[in-house]
Amino acid sequence: MFFNSLTFAVFLPIVFILYWFVFKRHLKAQNIFLLIVSYVFYGWWDYRFLSLILLSTLIDFYIGSALKKEESSKKRKWLLATSLLFNLGVLGFFKYANFFIESWVDAWSILGVQMHTSTLQIILPVGISFYTFQTLSYTIDVYRKKMEPTSSFIQFATYVAFFPQLVAGPIERASHLLPQFKKPRVFDFETAKSGLHLIIWGLFQKIVIADSCATYVNAIFNNYEGMNSLSLLLGAVYFALQIYGDFAGYSNIAIGVARLLGFDLMRNFNYPYFSRDIAEFWRRWHISLSTWFRDYLYIPLGGSRGSKRQQIRNVFIIFIVSGFWHGANWTFVVWGALNAFYFLPVLLLKQNRKNLDVAGKGTLVSTGKEMIQIIITFALTCIAWIFFRSASIKDSFYYLERMFTNLEFKKQYLNIERHSIEMVLLIAGFLFVEWLWREKETPLSGKFDMIKVITTILLIIVLGVFSEHQSFIYFQF
Repeated sequence: MFFNSLTFAVFLPIVFILYWFVFKRHLKAQNIFLLIVSYVFYGWWDYRFLSLILLSTLIDFYIGSALKKEESSKKRKWLLATSLLFNLGVLGFFKYANFFIESWVDAWSILGVQMHTSTLQIILPVGISFYTFQTLSYTIDVYRKKMEPTSSFIQFATYVAFFPQLVAGPIERASHLLPQFKKPRVFDFETAKSGLHLIIWGLFQKIVIADSCATYVNAIFNNYEGMNSLSLLLGAVYFALQIYGDFAGYSNIAIGVARLLGFDLMRNFNYPYFSRDIAEFWRRWHISLSTWFRDYLYIPLGGSRGSKRQQIRNVFIIFIVSGFWHGANWTFVVWGALNAFYFLPVLLLKQNRKNLDVAGKGTLVSTGKEMIQIIITFALTCIAWIFFRSASIKDSFYYLERMFTNLEFKKQYLNIERHSIEMVLLIAGFLFVEWLWREKETPLSGKFDMIKVITTILLIIVLGVFSEHQSFIYFQF
């Protein structure tokens, strides 16, 4: 079930009414209801994979209970290893089995040995990367004795399957979300209002920005061999805005829906394209994943402590693993490695904690220095996104080669019956609005403004008609 579908537009009001008016007085009934509707939400895509979520839930729930009772350090490590092997094994099978088979065959073909094999007919379960990391955070934190395991299977199962963020995050820590299932929720109008604002703005980011950009991105990337430098440059910028509008839009809708139900989810995006260096970008982009890798991989490896060689090693490990998490293609690995190269100078010069506040805080126009830093950071990010979007590494390099060597900056016909100038103006207007409200959660946050809300809804309806309906990009991860 998609957030931008008519099915969800019917599903959410029904859930909201039953949740607050029928099950309000009974916490356990509320949690059971949420668990059921979460399974319905996920099963709407493919009910067969509900068994996978249930199995992961059962294993990590009982491992958490066993870790609480077990005092032996050796046995506790075996319990943690069981959770890691199961969760990462399932993730590896469904997401990477074909990738490793194809890479193995390609490696032998380079040596002149032709191997005859076939890939497996594997369907990638939607959201598996997200709920797998969510359950892992629970067992790891219980193992580290940073939290007490829950004794309620219903609460834990609802935490794992909570439908607003089930298929594309934010990746919630058990220490933050799980306790919210243990205490009664009280409807708060202001919280619900902020949730509606997030939903509306998220739909705008997805339907108006991301889906509109997608039309141009597909036309340019699918025909990049015949595109000039201007078109290829626009294609890279459009994809940067597409993936931002798509994923930030999903996250905002998820957080907004959770607030309607009385839950608080962590912020996942914080105006990343206004970052002044790559370290700041990664503090503002996909925050739940960045902090997950920081806490469960980067810091255990030593983080920024130790020798320069160890610091460099740790940076490359975390970024390459992050790239590989996104998909089974070498393009994602290169994308991660490229971001590691971007990050290294900032880290080695000890400038990675320099820009902790918003650019130009309290002012309409930032300094010239900061604007140049923002433009450079955005440009570097766009170059990295080309690898993320391209079908192969070869395509990525050829795309970049044509973009920097063609040097023809003329408007081209894209055969998509769209007007490029209007698209550029739409993107410019979107960035300007986000810049004005960059110190707020969204441009709709704060005191209720009927004009802003109605204008945004009208834009969704009017401009949404001209954008092609697209599934969320991160559903494939």
